[in-house]
Amino acid sequence: MLRTNTCGELTIKNVGQIVSLCGWLARARDFGGMTFIDLRDRYGITQLVFNSETNKELYEQAKKLGREFVIRATGDVCERSNKNLKIPSGEIEIIVNKLEILNESKTPPFTIEDESDGGDELRMKYRYLDLRRTSVKNNLLQRHKVGQAVREYFDANGFADIETPFLIKSTPEGARDFVVPSRMSQGEFYALPQSPQTFKQLLMVSGFDRYYQIVRCFRDEDLRADRQPEFTQIDCEMSFVEQEDVLQMFEGMVKHIFKKVRNLDLPKFPRMTYANAMKYYGVDKPDTRFEMKISELNDVVKGKNFKVYDDAELIGGICAKGCAEYTRKQLDKLTEWVKRPQIGAGGLGYIKYNSDGTLKSSFDKFFDEPSLKKIAEKFSAKQGDLILILAGAETKTRKALGELRLEMGNKLGLRDKSRFECLWVVDFPLLEWNEEEQRWFAMHHPFTSPKKEDIDWMYNGYTEKNSSHAPKANAYDVVINGVEVGGGSIRIHNKELQQQMFKVLGLTKEETEQKFGFILNAFEFGAPPHGGIAFGFDRLCSMVISNEDYIRDYIAFPKNNSGRDVMLDSPSPIDEKQKKELGLK
Repeated sequence: MLRTNTCGELTIKNVGQIVSLCGWLARARDFGGMTFIDLRDRYGITQLVFNSETNKELYEQAKKLGREFVIRATGDVCERSNKNLKIPSGEIEIIVNKLEILNESKTPPFTIEDESDGGDELRMKYRYLDLRRTSVKNNLLQRHKVGQAVREYFDANGFADIETPFLIKSTPEGARDFVVPSRMSQGEFYALPQSPQTFKQLLMVSGFDRYYQIVRCFRDEDLRADRQPEFTQIDCEMSFVEQEDVLQMFEGMVKHIFKKVRNLDLPKFPRMTYANAMKYYGVDKPDTRFEMKISELNDVVKGKNFKVYDDAELIGGICAKGCAEYTRKQLDKLTEWVKRPQIGAGGLGYIKYNSDGTLKSSFDKFFDEPSLKKIAEKFSAKQGDLILILAGAETKTRKALGELRLEMGNKLGLRDKSRFECLWVVDFPLLEWNEEEQRWFAMHHPFTSPKKEDIDWMYNGYTEKNSSHAPKANAYDVVINGVEVGGGSIRIHNKELQQQMFKVLGLTKEETEQKFGFILNAFEFGAPPHGGIAFGFDRLCSMVISNEDYIRDYIAFPKNNSGRDVMLDSPSPIDEKQKKELGLK
């Protein structure tokens, strides 16, 4: 070994020892006769000292070192006079008596500090340098700890880690597949898996009753801060279980991770139906760290000759506590915010519950004081509160209210990063109707089991497109602070019901056989009842480690928002020879 110790482990107990350290020159400071160098490796930073009075040649050599040079330093561990108690090695320094340059470095294109002067694109181009920064490095090391905790939990609960193929058959029912041309079967293509869904179900048929895999998945979809074209998933499945068994097992996993990584004991996760999540929070992944629930106002605002509300499918609002003093400028700014295309509201109504007990609204022309009080009562509003109201088409308005609630939560500091509120959202709709294609789509995926009471609908009611009855699924999501970190369902394990599901989704017998014949055949050979869940590993790490829904900081080599790897300059063209071999033009 070139080193006896790392740069993060030496303490006052090591004073008097002779050690050798290796690492990168993070910072150098020359004080005319003495040079101090901060040597950095994965484990921390140690200060090196070069003194011209004791070794002038070594001092002159140290002065010529550049940033990010890779060096080996040997010397005596001494107690520092000016201690830095912010780092573990801050009480000692190394008086160097031997220096070796292991490799030189060009001047980096940005400062390798926690607060770097490099923009996102520049740091992604030189990601191998960005990973030297302590904040980014620590994210990946914490990610490693999350992975350790996951494996530890599954091992203790009898799960087997089994790999599934990456080159599979394309079955585009959800997001778009990434496809791979086959050289040996020209004109035919593999697909990269969006998830190992069918394989883990086949493993249940095979008798592996508890399976998991921390696996790479691929989806060709538009990107956001919480999405990447390739991502990691904790994929899990269990046999001979019902929904409650799955919820208990994987709630335990999340609790175990928080305990191991953050030393936090999470309370029992409450349950919320999808219908209530949408009604009170406007979203199926509610942030329950704060109240400010949505209230529906149709019954108290319609019929007042205010066309905006009389013509609206849904009128709803939230109550921002203590915000009645908002100025006209602040309210105008908020109105512009809700009108943005991302939110899509037509406008913003408001009622101020003033400190003197009077009520002032943006629609006073149509509502008298008693009418405004009726609205205020819907929110249990008090003096000093501000009621914000949106109206329009139901689905669009509900979503906009959910976004407005989160925005006000941010403005009022209610989304506390030191708190973790976890819950299960259950009873999702099984299907959703697509007006453009005039057919049903699976809300989760086509292998999700309907509730027992809705099985008859699958055979007899599914053609009623505008039926008031919405079949529910044995599906569930786990949500942490408004971020969905995992979702799953009890699966269909009966061939006849699975065939009927494909029929409801508009697949012909030929399409069903071509795309899913292998799993239908497997169901004829004793498929057990089974269910499972998949967690977005990158997203789970970001929530556990920093309580943020920004996954790129927890991936070693991420893509940018256009799906490009700017470091490798990928995707890129291939040469004509490769195209010819693959049968591509």
